[in-house]
This record gives sequence, C-alpha cells and structure tokens, in this order.
Amino acid sequence: MAWLALLVLVAVAAPALPLPYPPHTLDLAHIAQAPLGPGRHWLGTDGQGRDVLSLLVFGTRTAVLLTLPAALLAAIIGALLGGAAGFWGNRAHVGLAYWALAVGGVWWALRLPAPWLGLAVGAAGLASAVVGGPWRLTWRLPLDALVMGGAAALDTVPRLVLVVALAASVGSISASGLLALLALTSWPTSARLVRAQMQRIRTLPFVEAAQAAGMSTGHIWLKHAIPHAIKPLQTLFPLSLARLLGLESTLSFLGIGLPPEVASWGRLLASYRQEPTAWWLFLFPSIMLTISILSLYQLTKMRK
Repeated sequence: MAWLALLVLVAVAAPALPLPYPPHTLDLAHIAQAPLGPGRHWLGTDGQGRDVLSLLVFGTRTAVLLTLPAALLAAIIGALLGGAAGFWGNRAHVGLAYWALAVGGVWWALRLPAPWLGLAVGAAGLASAVVGGPWRLTWRLPLDALVMGGAAALDTVPRLVLVVALAASVGSISASGLLALLALTSWPTSARLVRAQMQRIRTLPFVEAAQAAGMSTGHIWLKHAIPHAIKPLQTLFPLSLARLLGLESTLSFLGIGLPPEVASWGRLLASYRQEPTAWWLFLFPSIMLTISILSLYQLTKMRK
C-alpha cells in the first residue's frame, strides 16, 4: 500500500517536483551517461540525452493517470452491463421509441451513410418517448445474450492483439483515446462477475419484498440490487489495474498507443534496445513496473 500511495503522490506532484531536467530536454553533452555521472543526471540519461529520473517520474504520472481511470471505467461499464444482464436476463422489454433512439444514436455516432437519417430516427424516438405515440409498443431485448455475446467476442482475441489491432487501425491515438480503448476492451471480467452475483441477488427475499411493495423494477435494480452485486469488484479492481499497467507498458514498449512526447516506463524500457550497454535504461523502469504489479497483486490477496 505504501508503494502504491507513493506512486499516486508522485503522479499528482510530478509537474511541481524540483527535477534537474524536464523529461524531454535533450542534453547532447551527456548521451547514454551512467547514473551519478556529471551533469546532475542522478539516474543517467538515455541515448538521446534525456534524464532518466525525469522520464521515470513522468512515466509514473502516465501510468497512474492512464490505468486508474481506465480500470474505473471498465469496472463501471462491466457493472452496468453485467448487472442489467443478470437482473433482467433475456426477458426485458424496451419501448420501440427507445429502440429508435438507440439505433439513431449509433447510426449517427458511427457516421454511417446519410448521418442525418440517424439523427432523424433518434429525434423521432426521443419525441415519442417524451410525448407518447404509437412507438409506446415494446419489443423484447435479449440483454443477457447480447452482453455475454459481446464479452465472449472480446475474449476470443487475446487482449494485447485486440488493442494493438484497434490502435493500429486508427493510426495515431491520443492518451485519452488509449484510455477509452483500454476501458472498452477490459469490461468483460467485471461484467461476468457482477452478472453471476446479480443472478443470486435477484432471488433474495429483500428484492421480492421491494417488488411486493410496488417499487419499480429500475428503482430496485439501481438502489438495492446493484450496490450488493458490485461488492466483488473491490477484490477484482487491483488485479484489473495490474493487467492494464502491464498492457500499457507493453504497448509503449512496442511503440504503439501513446504519442512519442508522452513519457512511459515501457518506452524507456524500449530505449534499452538502442543502447544495449546502458543497463540503467532496463533496470530502473523494470524495478518500477515489477514492484507496482507485485504490490497490486498483494493488495488483491489482502482484499480476499
């Protein structure tokens, strides 16, 4: 815990720390210099003369500010999808107005041919949902099959291969884009866990009592069922963080994902390939990455 707290502190305070050099300042007089050499490069420099200490500090900031929100988003997406699938199964009925709203929104978001048509369908669905009309009719939604099908489809391809393929398909990707990509490909485990928990909770007496009291299904799901179903995610969250940290470092090592100007432990590790004799380029980021992942695994064991 102390190590993880230190990482968060360093990530937050990185811009204000009194570092001798900014992370991307090139010191051409001290290229691939060993630690504790001249020039105040306490942990040495890489093959371009950049200060390793600064790269490690700002790489910590990148690791925390990228993987923590991505793990939170993946947990939220997985909890909502898994919770809904476990509670309603394939029995949910959705009004045609909401179907039209969803189809129109997806049509417009994906920029399918004639995007104005998606806007028109979505607007018609929204108007019908607000004022009523013939689209008040409902249509059965196989929610459980859709969620589990999506999770199975994502798990069919190894996560690293999937993220590399998606990142390569869009060309250059920003840090926020990579964060969204990591979150959208990491929710299946959370969804399966919450779904299994929800299938047990929906049969408990307090849910039946709430239904007998006349509460709406949505209110029971959101206020009473979901808070109980997401409890196992407390144990899963550190493990998810460790996996995302390893994935982000691997992507940076391969030169995929983050822009070159963003410092990363994985990119610092990759610089060792250009300077095989500069052992410090391998040692320091490896220590940071290893201790961080082991700490997260240890935190997972403590929460079991």
